Amino acid sequence: MEHFTIATVAEQSPDFRRVLFTGKHTQLVVMTIPPNGEIGEEVHEVDQILTFVSGVGQAIVSGKERKVAQGDLVVVPAGHKHNFLNTGPNPLVLYTVYGPPEHAEGAVHKTKEEADRLEEAGKDEPPQS
Repeated sequence: MEHFTIATVAEQSPDFRRVLFTGKHTQLVVMTIPPNGEIGEEVHEVDQILTFVSGVGQAIVSGKERKVAQGDLVVVPAGHKHNFLNTGPNPLVLYTVYGPPEHAEGAVHKTKEEADRLEEAGKDEPPQS
């Protein structure tokens, strides 16, 4: 059994992206976006649910914008363009569930630049079912 005190795990992770669990149909990832940082505009072929643990930011999904803060949850259906920006002075911390998995099992990306580089190099691919 996997068990996480998810808000605590997310708060304690300094990494831009850290995969905590990868199953056959879902994946659990924690993310920390630094002040003035962003996830980066993207489109996934998978569904994504993001829950915000601390900090403040802006969600942009399919051209619609909304402020996000601790306790907020945003659903991004597959195929929808999205980005999340940190608009506050502290890190924007969240956990997200992808269905099916989107990243390599056990992946740890210290920075957005590292994450982008590994994705572009094809080294952040989800496991094949």
